[in-house]
Amino acid sequence: MDFRPMPFDHPDAVKLNDEVQLEYAERYGDEGDATPLDPSMFVPPLGLYLLVYDPLGRPVATGGWRTQDENDEGYANGDAELKRMYVVPEARGLGLARRILAALEEDARAAGRTRMVLETGTAQPEAIALYASSGYEPCVKFGYYRHYETSRCFAKPLT
Repeated sequence: MDFRPMPFDHPDAVKLNDEVQLEYAERYGDEGDATPLDPSMFVPPLGLYLLVYDPLGRPVATGGWRTQDENDEGYANGDAELKRMYVVPEARGLGLARRILAALEEDARAAGRTRMVLETGTAQPEAIALYASSGYEPCVKFGYYRHYETSRCFAKPLT
């Protein structure tokens, strides 16, 4: 598998983002994740967006992090927020999400971030299991969905 830093608005990133949005819509019965995102949020050193390509050159997984600091949505200074973790169904079970997560944590740490945070939901038990098994612990809710009952927030120190 080939891990490549790519712009958030690269056509392959847009394709996988559209796929994950459809999955969110199916799981939650809504229009998908409405969190405002901009490609500039994932430009190093303020963030990173990764795409994973299979041996045939097809994009099969994605994930990114963006800088967050203390604000009215509940973030803290030094936060790196995980966004758009996704593996296409036919590539699941290969450990790609865990490898993306480790690469993003390493990059955020190198950029001086001190805590990785993420928000997921109750309709994504496999995501919750991945994060829990990777050292993430429940934390005070933050972000766009912090007032939703189905929202679950997790954090992990990067120091």
